[in-house]
Amino acid sequence: MQVARTAPQAAVEPDDPAFWDARRRSRRGWTITVFLLVLMMISWADKSILGIVAVPLMRDLDISPETFGLLGSAVFILFGAAQLAAAPIANRVSSTWILLALCLVWSIAQVPIFVFASLPALWFSRILLGAGEGPLAPITMHAVYKWFPSARGATPAAVAASGVTLGIVVFAPILAWITVDFGWKATFIFLALIGVVWATLWFFIGKDGPYTSIRAEHAIEGTIPDQGEEKALQAADRKVSYWSSFATLSWLLAVLSAFLAYWTFTVAMTWLPAYFENVLGMSTQQAGSLIALPAVWGTAATVGLSWLTGRLAARGWRSRYSRGLVLGATALFSGAMVLVGTNVEEPALAIACFTFGFGTAPSIFALTYLVIAETTTIGQRGAMLQYSNAILTSAGLFAPAVVGMLVGSASSAVVGFEHAFVLTGAMMFGSGLLSLLFINQQRDRKRLGLDV
Repeated sequence: MQVARTAPQAAVEPDDPAFWDARRRSRRGWTITVFLLVLMMISWADKSILGIVAVPLMRDLDISPETFGLLGSAVFILFGAAQLAAAPIANRVSSTWILLALCLVWSIAQVPIFVFASLPALWFSRILLGAGEGPLAPITMHAVYKWFPSARGATPAAVAASGVTLGIVVFAPILAWITVDFGWKATFIFLALIGVVWATLWFFIGKDGPYTSIRAEHAIEGTIPDQGEEKALQAADRKVSYWSSFATLSWLLAVLSAFLAYWTFTVAMTWLPAYFENVLGMSTQQAGSLIALPAVWGTAATVGLSWLTGRLAARGWRSRYSRGLVLGATALFSGAMVLVGTNVEEPALAIACFTFGFGTAPSIFALTYLVIAETTTIGQRGAMLQYSNAILTSAGLFAPAVVGMLVGSASSAVVGFEHAFVLTGAMMFGSGLLSLLFINQQRDRKRLGLDV
């Protein structure tokens, strides 16, 4: 690798971040990352709110467990379709404007609930919310990756992805307090206002990053590939068939693990507060606060595991081990903890196991995005992440409804929750074992012609 001499900087820096000095570019990249972290937090507060207000909402609107389970799935009816629709434009339209539009849709989606406060209004609101939130995670990852060189993108991406759990840590106790003191309808007003505030600030702060290809990265970093690397660059930037990427074992198993992680965490956000209230006898505010425990652990696990992958990569470990092995072990641990928590009798120990089991699941998302990104080119990454996320997030369509049917048809709530949690833990454990054995990005990149 040769290092190019940097040209003298112009007196007035252009608006293109590619021509900014490294410190300014890094500072802006981290500012964008923090804003996207907050956006992810708002998104998951929107998703988790139904679980927090479950008991008073079901009581006031006379909703059965089966109907509530279907209502929990409603947000995912258009979730995947919205991502498939967004995939063709993800590589062509500015991420900045897409994210702004998505956030405004979420805020609008909350309005029917506090205006009409009826079951039809809830259905309409949750379906519209899902259409707006569907494309978020892939667009967010794509936007973050464009602000950092490939070797330094894992940690910022993990910070943004930690909004999945951090949003619940921050907002769950607040939403529970609002529910108790002001009524469950007030929580939807609160989330609508938060979305409008974020969109207003993003309009002035948001900007796309300059790292749009391997060649662009070399140009920005001031490096020149040597002769041996030139062929690798040509391979890394060539287009590959999406279907070829989908057919790799690395993509299949990473997406399967993420699908079941999404299932696991959606079950927790939709049904765990009701479990705490109906099975463990806690109050609404206690249940809303306890749901923050898996989220606290999830935040730490997301950032910690991404840091670990970076450390292993820096020590020369191939991504098959630094990412694939870590992903598989994480899924294995998550499933095992859910299974153990279901079978212990001491409530405190069950809560501890569920904290680690349900809380570890969302840390798999950031690892999965890294593996998926290796099965395609940078130019195709935005669309590839959208297609992949449409599949893995479809778990949210089924998980709440399946749990609702299991709880509603069981002889008691205790038995229903036990069946639901055993099913969830067993599937997560199995996917982790398969991922440990068969994810191998180096093998699959060679088959795709992305490595030489």
